[in-house]
Amino acid sequence: MPRRRCSPSDTWDDEWALSEPLLPTPACETKTGGRPERHPRREIVDAIRYVVDTGCKWRALPKDFPPWRTCYGFMARWAAAGVVGQIRDQFRKRIRREMGKAPGAVATVIDSQSIKAADTVGKDSRGYQHSESLITWAAITLMTRRITRRSSRRSGQPASREAQRD
Repeated sequence: MPRRRCSPSDTWDDEWALSEPLLPTPACETKTGGRPERHPRREIVDAIRYVVDTGCKWRALPKDFPPWRTCYGFMARWAAAGVVGQIRDQFRKRIRREMGKAPGAVATVIDSQSIKAADTVGKDSRGYQHSESLITWAAITLMTRRITRRSSRRSGQPASREAQRD
């Protein structure tokens, strides 16, 4: 039975229609073959977005999501393969084109938080544990919401005072 949409971070149908084609083909559908996936990819993406939205630990995923090891494994494999960055780049290019701008940025701003540590500094002391891919997933979430013109606010919530004034 599929998981019903119950979290504000869950993908809407139009967001999923944008994201699904950009995910890699499941192993069971390739020429080399593989085991069929046990959990729908949409539920896995929803779990990743839940961790990004709430900041919870992977082990603290609610039970209505697939097992945390499965979700983390997909996120780690997609990040290592560069899939997450490709999705982000595709959405960024699309948004820039819709704004009437060139697909690529002309200038880049770098601050001290954006520069990676030297190779001589161990990853264990840098605090790096796939945090870059989680930040990228947050950007992907924002971009799909912008493309589909969807607010992240629940439908039952009243609009903010600023929105009511406009």
